[in-house]
Amino acid sequence: MEEKYMRRAIELAKLGIGKVNPNPLVGAVIVKDGKIIGEGWHERYGELHAERNALKNAKESVKGADIYVTLEPCCHTGKQPPCTEAIIESGIKRVIIGSEDPNPVVNGGGVKILKEAGIEVIEGFLREECDAINPVFMHYITKKNPYVLMKFAMTMDGKIAAKTGASRYVSGEESRAEVQRLRNEYKGIMVGIGTVIADDPMLNCRMEGGRNPIRIVCDSRLRIPESSKLVNTAKDIETIVITADPLIKKGEITIKDVPDKEKKVREKISVLLNKGVKILNYPSNGGTHVDLKASLAALGKKGIDGILLEGGGTLNESMLKDELVQEMRIFLAPKVFGGQAKTPVEGIGVDQPSEAKRFIWKDVKKTGDDLMITAVPAKS
Repeated sequence: MEEKYMRRAIELAKLGIGKVNPNPLVGAVIVKDGKIIGEGWHERYGELHAERNALKNAKESVKGADIYVTLEPCCHTGKQPPCTEAIIESGIKRVIIGSEDPNPVVNGGGVKILKEAGIEVIEGFLREECDAINPVFMHYITKKNPYVLMKFAMTMDGKIAAKTGASRYVSGEESRAEVQRLRNEYKGIMVGIGTVIADDPMLNCRMEGGRNPIRIVCDSRLRIPESSKLVNTAKDIETIVITADPLIKKGEITIKDVPDKEKKVREKISVLLNKGVKILNYPSNGGTHVDLKASLAALGKKGIDGILLEGGGTLNESMLKDELVQEMRIFLAPKVFGGQAKTPVEGIGVDQPSEAKRFIWKDVKKTGDDLMITAVPAKS
């Protein structure tokens, strides 16, 4: 069994980053007589899946060939017909699969159909490497909530800004380029209202050929400035504001949902809606805070499978407290600011070190002069 073929399929799968959400990244390689005769990947949401693309691109007959595919072939009709059907009809004799598909409508069904058709199936080949390209899909398809990656840049003494509040630029150019790649990869990007008021960010993707994420602002008291860049570009880049008004129905709201007696709120919502902003209302604690769990569930129903969480510190603390973060990406700059400047996670903090939220280092690599550290929550 040639590992190089599956690794090639993984490379191909990654070409779909930023284009296939909420579908998984999938690559496929067809091998016959020791050579690759067809390759394909899932190129764009709603279009052909990897297996069908590989079959379409085959340079010769695939009868009797092997196909290496990073994810179990689908066996149901969605926006595309089942890949199992195409594989069976093609005459392929053996299917080598990396990841099991946790989607309930597949989940072993694809393997079963292929075996019943007399095709040899090898499962779990380089599974760990194949699983590693689809953490967002694996989480979203089973939990129905977006996968949340918390991202921040900080100095060696844990500061995300100078004492004046200036935060451009804590990290270096290479780290900032990596952030743009993340913005292309994740379907949504989320910040708190404090970040919007302080920085007036665009939250767009500045990578060449990249895709802008859906911009999401947690704003319990609807303080977002009407003059902000987010509001004034909402017709060009989808923008969602999540507020927390106990006098308005929960869910996505229109002007009809706002009581006449809430004149100021009604006027503000009218302006935002007219400028293209979508408004969700999920109050908790009598409207003091946004109900983050309910908000993420609502975003998941909108097909937002992954969120790049760019804080700031107050929202980061709330997301960690509610255990809604699946991964953390830290850009550690070789700098020291000192003083009482802002930190990545605000709030009142813990009383004892033993009460800390614990994480496990997953990866550490250099990005220019910085370190890029990936961590995941430690299991209880």
